[in-house]
Amino acid sequence: MKIIRKVGIWLDHVNAYVIEFPTIGHPQTKVTSEFTHIQKTAAMGKSEKLMHNKEHQKLASYFRKITHIIKNYDCVVLFGPTDAGVELLNLISEDPQFANLKIELKHADKMTDNQRYAFVRKHFEMSYQPATF
Repeated sequence: MKIIRKVGIWLDHVNAYVIEFPTIGHPQTKVTSEFTHIQKTAAMGKSEKLMHNKEHQKLASYFRKITHIIKNYDCVVLFGPTDAGVELLNLISEDPQFANLKIELKHADKMTDNQRYAFVRKHFEMSYQPATF
């Protein structure tokens, strides 16, 4: 008998908050991009091309950290205020190891911790009925 594991991930290009469902005790994991504003400013001072290359490398590393977490789940909802969710979804859809992953993308504004927990809880309670195999 397999239990379906569900997770919600609020993300932008700097931080991602990983919230398991059910959200008992409000546990969350925070993943942070290594490309800071200070690095961006320093790279821009040298050249714009260098800045874009460095940003692309750091963003790829950030998304790899998130996909490493996602591979442990069956259902995922990505939500947040930027296009980071779309970019991550495109990356995941190209990888065959995520072929059986049910993933949804929702737009959401900036949220507090409690708002993120409520969003994940409401999404999975409304969208999915408990199922076992």
